[in-house]
Parts: sequence; C-alpha cells; structure tokens
Amino acid sequence: MNCIIVDDEPLARNEMESLIREVSSLEILMKFSNAFAAKEYLAKNEVDLLFLDIEMPGLNGVDFAASIPGKCLTIFTTAYPQYALRSYELDAIDYLLKPIDKVRLEKAIRKAEMYNKLLSDDTAKNTIELNTNDFFFIKSDRRTHKLYFADILYIEGLKDYVIIYTQNQKLMTAMNLKTIHQKIPQSLFFRVSKSFLVNMERVTSFDNHTVYLGETDIPLGDIYRNDFVKSYAEGHGDNQ
Repeated sequence: MNCIIVDDEPLARNEMESLIREVSSLEILMKFSNAFAAKEYLAKNEVDLLFLDIEMPGLNGVDFAASIPGKCLTIFTTAYPQYALRSYELDAIDYLLKPIDKVRLEKAIRKAEMYNKLLSDDTAKNTIELNTNDFFFIKSDRRTHKLYFADILYIEGLKDYVIIYTQNQKLMTAMNLKTIHQKIPQSLFFRVSKSFLVNMERVTSFDNHTVYLGETDIPLGDIYRNDFVKSYAEGHGDNQ
C-alpha cells in the first residue's frame, strides 16, 4: 500500500515521514507542500492513502479532500480540532491532531489498510438477499452471511460502500448508507452523521459531539443531534 504526504510545513512533512516509516511498511511515494501539486500528481498516479494537512495557503485540505477521486483514502493531520466532524462527511479514515501520537497513527494506518483490502476485493455482487424482522442475508467475500439486526453495532458509509460492524466481523457491500438504511429496521438503527448508522440498543452514552457504543465512539453530527436525543429519550423511533 502506498501513500503521499501533503503539508505546507517542511518540518511537519519530515516528521510525518519518519513516523510513518517507524510504525508501518507503507511506501511513501511523494511529499507535497501544497494541495495544488498533490492534486496534479493524483490525476496522473494511483495513490492508496493521503496524509493531508488542513490549514494550507491556496487550497485548504478540506476543499481538496472533497475533490479526491476513486479509491484514494484520506487521513487528516492537523493542529485544528474544529474540522473533525467535517472530515467524517468527506469519508476520511481518521483525523489526527498534531503533534501526531505514534499509537494513534499506527491505529489509523491499520484501519486504512483494512479498508484498502476491502475496497480491493470483489464487492460488486454484494447485496442484501432477504430481510425479516430479526435478520437478513448479505453476500460478502463470495459467501452469504446471516446477520441478526441485534448483533450489528453500527454501519459506516465509505464512499460507495458500507461496512457493517458486529462484535466479531466486518462485512462490506457496494451500497450507500441511505439505501441500506431503507432495508433495515429504522426503529432500531439511527443515523447520527452523514457516514454512520448506530444500533440504538447498543448506545451506552453520548455527549454533544459523540455517541458511545461501549469503547467505540461515533461522531454525532450537528444536524442529527436533536433528533437523536429525542429518539433516544423516547426509546427510539423512526428516522430518515
């Protein structure tokens, strides 16, 4: 798996390169001081993963990320926490605050490698075959899986795919988040941001910006917060 680094600060680029080499075997193709040069490179080369600063002159990282094509994944690296929710709307793999923590970086890279593998697999034929009140069948990795709704923790949208998380597995299907939400019980699964559906029975707590499912934290978007709080207080209910 390869990557590029985009940051307007030379010291930050070099530090990121050193950290990446220390915690992973990623092939670092290039380093760029601005998003325009990186965008030109992406147009001519296949890149798996992008480490992207946000506050840069000319074209900032958020606007650049919105235009990234294909299966290139993004990890934001920034000193500014206020863009975190926006990053999830752009299907970012992770959002790392400077100074970059080595353990967090390693975790983000592992997540990116897992997504890259899933995106590289043959997922074109993954579909929901049948759903009942309690479970549904889904084709994934050339096998048919029976999934009970109660066993699903949350569902994440990633570009044109969704990843279904249970206690023991992750299954990917070529379907957007809105479509799969229409095929599962909306009284049980609530949309909490552009990229996430959560099983309301698995929610253990929440605050203004995060929904917690045990040790897992899911971003809570501003436009979804009031409906989520109301639904959770009322013991759930339909949502769109």
